Amino acid sequence: MTIDAIVKKINDRYGDRILKSEIKSSKRAYIDIYPKDIVDVAKYLFKELGMRFNIASAVDDFDGIEILYHFAYDASGVIVTIRVILKDKDNPHIDTITTVTKAAWWIEREIHELFGVEFDGNEDLRPLLLPDDWPKGVYPLRKNFVVPKRDSRKA
Repeated sequence: MTIDAIVKKINDRYGDRILKSEIKSSKRAYIDIYPKDIVDVAKYLFKELGMRFNIASAVDDFDGIEILYHFAYDASGVIVTIRVILKDKDNPHIDTITTVTKAAWWIEREIHELFGVEFDGNEDLRPLLLPDDWPKGVYPLRKNFVVPKRDSRKA
């Protein structure tokens, strides 16, 4: 399936629930959606279009915490990125997509730990990367991050 065909199917299915749809090349597209629609769209891509969940990434942007969910259609080498923006930086929440694919579990843990995003429905958001004594509520990939003072003699 081509990038044009995939994007058309998504746009036809979700219509006005799509905020923005952009084909960047013959292999890459970005589709912006509302955060409330992530599980439905992920399920459609994964189960109905047969796309593979590749990875998710996040960035602290000026408008909020942006999460990008990357799905691959391996037969044609196409990657479709579903982008959501969580406007409430003080309390960012989004539904987990682990109900669609268990492959999202690890990266949701990482995004939770480094950005403070709560993935509602993910029962295992325990720390993955940071030291055990890392201060609660301090997220190292946020723009407002300040390196916490630690006793270097403990190392």
